[in-house]
Amino acid sequence: MRCIPTMVLFSLLMSWSWAVAQEKTPARPGSGKAELSNAQYTALALSGAPSGIAKDAGVVRPDKDGKMATLRESKNGFNCMIGLGVPMCADANSMGFMDAYMKNEAPPDKLGVTYMLAGDKGASNTDPGATAKTADNHWIVTGPHIMILGPAAKSLGLTEAADPDPAAPYMMWAGTPYEHAMVPIGSPAKAQAAKKAANTETKAEKK
Repeated sequence: MRCIPTMVLFSLLMSWSWAVAQEKTPARPGSGKAELSNAQYTALALSGAPSGIAKDAGVVRPDKDGKMATLRESKNGFNCMIGLGVPMCADANSMGFMDAYMKNEAPPDKLGVTYMLAGDKGASNTDPGATAKTADNHWIVTGPHIMILGPAAKSLGLTEAADPDPAAPYMMWAGTPYEHAMVPIGSPAKAQAAKKAANTETKAEKK
């Protein structure tokens, strides 16, 4: 397996916690213990993108030392991986966007696309630096979606509300240099389920 620069791949960890170096090899679904084989990891990582993208996408995986290794070379500019428990597939411009995020620099004026067809596990909708839910950081969980990255995403006219409906398109991190569009796709039922789960969690915390 060929190792590739970690910084270039930070964008693939878009559960918006960005901890590539600490990302552990995921366990086999349902087992809670055994690690995924490379073949299993590849299949799960590729599930984050539609088949038309996945068929030619590359796959990268962190090893036990936190270094990123290429399991499959990309033929279409997209690379897929499992970041913080969810599969995702990002293009080169998305990587550039998040490289700027990690360096606290202005993002490039280029359109980037990242697929997250399994949804995410939640992120602050207002604070790009948040890594956990708080009482006032507007935590939001989104079902299957596409992220549109880059300054051009601001021209889509989507809501910039702090607490939008995650079943409909919205802007995340509005008013910051890292504002981007979240566009739910696929089954509306999955999006509504994610919203219900987030609301249930919030109510439980308030008790």
